[in-house]
Amino acid sequence: MQRLEHLVPPPLVALIVGLAMWGVARAYAPLDLPVGLRIALALIVGGAGVAVAVTGFLTFRRLGANIDPLRIDRGEVFVTSGIYRTTRNPMYLGMTLALCGYALWLARPICALGPVAFVAYITWFQILPEERAMRTKFGAAFDAYARATRRWI
Repeated sequence: MQRLEHLVPPPLVALIVGLAMWGVARAYAPLDLPVGLRIALALIVGGAGVAVAVTGFLTFRRLGANIDPLRIDRGEVFVTSGIYRTTRNPMYLGMTLALCGYALWLARPICALGPVAFVAYITWFQILPEERAMRTKFGAAFDAYARATRRWI
């Protein structure tokens, strides 16, 4: 299983999950919800996800932090400011919310499994290896940050 750690870029994982949700949705009838409500909910949740992810990305860029999730060993900057005071993983949280918005738009309850699968995969194969690398590189400072700031929300 270690071979799967930080192997696939998280945005690609989100895209694959989204495509799987679309494929599964084709096999089920949508819930009988007003289209306007469905679209509004999807835009609110998905839009919030995009905003959270972009905020995390821009914070990384502004501080010169390593943005390449496949090269976690290259991280030299420890980001704890901005949105990183609220969540340790705003980019992954944002992708999850975007998938939740997409599930709302698809309006098939089975599609709610997509964001769950994304969270499980990203936690196991991306976040935990990143945390190990951060702990090795930043030691007690990372441990204190991890105790004070939630992994997701």
